[in-house]
Amino acid sequence: MTTKQSSPPDTLVLHRQSKTLELTYGTDVYLLPAEYLRVYSPSAEVQGHSPDQAVLQLNKEQVGIDQLEPVGHYAVKIYFDDGHDTGLYTWSYLYTLASEYQQRWQIYLNDLAASGHQRQE
Repeated sequence: MTTKQSSPPDTLVLHRQSKTLELTYGTDVYLLPAEYLRVYSPSAEVQGHSPDQAVLQLNKEQVGIDQLEPVGHYAVKIYFDDGHDTGLYTWSYLYTLASEYQQRWQIYLNDLAASGHQRQE
């Protein structure tokens, strides 16, 4: 039996102009900004090899997505226009990012504020 967490979204649509990725799971629709996906990249470059090694991503307000590439039946690789293309977004991780967007975005904003960095919109 598969669940939303381990299954690909019903639809996955890249909106280049608005720099968002649209995911649909049944009747649930999520619009995830490229900046959010970039700062929560699952790559070791961003996440480190443990939580205390995570690197706060700065100046990603204008980042976009150039391309999506399916990886097997379990993930998608996202190519960002700042050259970042490491880390695979498994279906499980992508669903977590979608379903926890509000909380994770606020954590990111809090971390930016604590570092003294101001977002440039």
